[in-house]
Amino acid sequence: MTDNYRVLGQRPGFLIRRLHQIHLALFADECKAFGVTPVQYSILTAAAAQPGLDQAALATEVGVDRTTMADVLARLERRGLVRRCRIDHDARRKLVHATVAGQRLLARMDGPAQRAHERTVATLGPKERGAFIDALRQLVEAGAEVGGNDDQNPAVI
Repeated sequence: MTDNYRVLGQRPGFLIRRLHQIHLALFADECKAFGVTPVQYSILTAAAAQPGLDQAALATEVGVDRTTMADVLARLERRGLVRRCRIDHDARRKLVHATVAGQRLLARMDGPAQRAHERTVATLGPKERGAFIDALRQLVEAGAEVGGNDDQNPAVI
């Protein structure tokens, strides 16, 4: 290990970014047959879990900006995985629903996506995993207002 890596290896941002890259690669390996990115999977999962959530609330839930949300939803809609409908009294708001096809895709992806998540933390023991997830959740909740979208890479979105 080089001295530079030792310095980088002490930086939370560097380590988080590297772990994110590792998880993206594992997700791609497990889920490539479905043609869905992790961000698309998160959006589809949230839409299925909370039918009728409006696009802005869905963007907040998943942690992407509204423009990215609209773009990703348009792609998912073209594939028939979600549908969006306008609210009569507010034409600017669109409610999002996972379609039957979207729900079926989620069901088919469940095992492979879960394997990707498990592989991401495979080197940690059960107690360490729980503590790690709890720490991540605490950090994300504390910083939720700060960052909305760090996935500007079209290959990721």
